[in-house]
Amino acid sequence: MTDEPTPAPTLRPAAEPAAAPRNTRAQIRQPLLLALVLAAGILLGANPFRPSEQNPDGTARGYLKFKEILSYVDRDYVDSVDAEALSDYAITRMLERLDPHSVFIPAKQQQQASAFLQSDFDGVGVEFNLFHDTVTVVSPLSGGPAEQAGLQPGDRILAVNGERVSGVRITTEQMFGKLRGPRGSSVQLLVQRRHQSKPISVVVNRNRIPNSSVDVAYMLDNETGYIKVSRFASGTYDEFKQALADLKRQGLTRLVLDLRGNPGGYLDRATKLADEFISGTKKLVYTEGKGDQYDTQTYSRTLGEFEDGPLVVLVDEGSASASEVVAGALQDHDRALVVGRRTFGKGLVQQPIALNDGSELRLTIARYYTPSGRSIQKSYRSGVEAYEKELSQRLQHGEFFHADSIHFADSLRYRTDRGRTVYGGGGIMPDLFVPRDTSAYSAYYTRLQSHNLIREFALNFFQDHREELEAMRFEQFNTTFRISDAQLQALTVKARQDGIPNDVAGLRRCIGLVRNQLKAHIARSAYGKTAYYQVLREQDHELQQAFHAVTDGNASLMQGITLKHE
Repeated sequence: MTDEPTPAPTLRPAAEPAAAPRNTRAQIRQPLLLALVLAAGILLGANPFRPSEQNPDGTARGYLKFKEILSYVDRDYVDSVDAEALSDYAITRMLERLDPHSVFIPAKQQQQASAFLQSDFDGVGVEFNLFHDTVTVVSPLSGGPAEQAGLQPGDRILAVNGERVSGVRITTEQMFGKLRGPRGSSVQLLVQRRHQSKPISVVVNRNRIPNSSVDVAYMLDNETGYIKVSRFASGTYDEFKQALADLKRQGLTRLVLDLRGNPGGYLDRATKLADEFISGTKKLVYTEGKGDQYDTQTYSRTLGEFEDGPLVVLVDEGSASASEVVAGALQDHDRALVVGRRTFGKGLVQQPIALNDGSELRLTIARYYTPSGRSIQKSYRSGVEAYEKELSQRLQHGEFFHADSIHFADSLRYRTDRGRTVYGGGGIMPDLFVPRDTSAYSAYYTRLQSHNLIREFALNFFQDHREELEAMRFEQFNTTFRISDAQLQALTVKARQDGIPNDVAGLRRCIGLVRNQLKAHIARSAYGKTAYYQVLREQDHELQQAFHAVTDGNASLMQGITLKHE
C-alpha cells in the first residue's frame, strides 16, 4: 500500500448512438470532480496539511500536476537530475509569486537560519576574522571556553581537529560549523602565536555561549543612556531589561534606543520592549490576515521601567519588521522622537511551518499596522527583483540625503495621539531626518575595508603594544590616544603590499574615519566591546544628532513638533 495519491483517470468520450441525447456539462464534469475529490482525500490522509476551503479542487489539481511532471523528469529526462533540488527550486520560484518574504528554507540551511534568533548556542566562544585566508582570533569571549583555554587576540588558527583551515579559502560559515558543536564536547586547535616559532596545540571544551542581541549599553553622559539592539531574538527582552536596569543605577533619566540595522525578529519580544515605554493600556500593533484567524491586536499591559523621561529611537533604512513595529508604536503615541532615515518597510508577518524533511516554510499570513492604522509594508507590486532594488532606488533619488526627496500621498496621512501628521505607505518616517554622511568615504577607504586591512593593522598594533595598553585605563586611552601620521603611513605601506595603490587624495578624504576605525578596533582588543562603541561615537553623526535631540528637550514632544531637517 502506498502513501502517494492515486492519479485521476483519463476521461475519453465513448462512441454514442446517433439518437442518444448529448451529456450536459454538469454530467461531464461530475466524474472529473469525483476523481479530484478522491485524490484530495488521499492527499489529506497522507499529509499533515489541508487545502483551503475556498479552493480545494485547485489545490489538488496543482499538486497532482507537479507530482506528474516531476516524475516524468526524474524518470525520462535525458540526463540524471536531482529531483529534490529541482523541487526546492520550483517551490522557491512559486513563493516569489506571492511576496518577497514568503520563503522556503531547505533542511540543510534551516539550523543556520534559526540560529539568528537564538539567544545562545553551543561553541567555543571566540570572535574571529579572515585575514589573507587565515582564521585569526579577534577576541575570545570573556570567561568563555576559548579564553579559559588560553586563546589570545591575534592567534592564527591553522587547523581544527587535524583538518587544515588556513590558506584553503574557508568561509566564515564553514568555520562556524567546525567550532560549534554539542556542549561538553572538545575541539583541538592548532594555533600559531605571534613571536613563537612553533605552533601550539590548544584543546577547548565547548560550552553554552550567549548570543547577545543587545550589542552595547552605556552612559553617554551622567544622565543619558544608550542601548543598541541588533535584532529581536528569544532573549532580547530579558537582555534589554537588564541593560536598562544597569543604566538606571548609573543615573539614567533619558535614553537613546538604537535600532539602526535591526532586521526584526520575534514580534512578542518587540512589543514587550515597547511596553516598557508606554503607560496604560494602549494599542501597540495590530495584524490583519485572511479571515479572522490571523487578526490580532496587541496592547501595552505592564508597568514599564521607563514610561516617563525623554526617549529617542534611532532608525535607518536597515531597520525592518519588528523594529519598525517598536518605532511606529512609540511615534504614534508621541512617546519618543524617531531620529534617522526612513525605515525599510517590511510589514508582512511570517509563520514558520516545519516540514517533514526538516526544511521550513515561512509563509506570510498577515500584515502589520501601527496603532494609528499605518501599514508598514512598502509596495511589492513590481516583483521581487524590483523590491530588492528599492533601497538602491532611494539612494539614486537622493532620499538618503534630503528629506524633501521623499514624497507621500495625501491618502496615506495619519495622526498621532497628539495630532502630529505621520505617513503610511512603507516604513516609518523619522520625526528628525538625519542624512547619511558619506563625506569621508572614498574608493581608497572601501579598498582598505574590503581587504580587512584596518582590523588586521589594529590587531597587530594591539599585539605589539599590549602591555602598555592594558596598563592604561580606557578613559585615559580614549582621551589621549591618537593614531599618528607614522602609523597611517605604515598602513598605506601595508595596503600597497596587498595590491592597493597609493591614493593621497583618497586617504586625505577618509583620514578621520580611518583614524577612528583603527582606534576603535584597538580599543576592542584592549578593553572590550563597549569601548569599541564608545570610540566609534566620535564619528557617528546620527548618534550625535540623537544625543542632542534627547538632551535639548525635543524628545519629550511636548510642543507637538513635526518633521525636522538637519
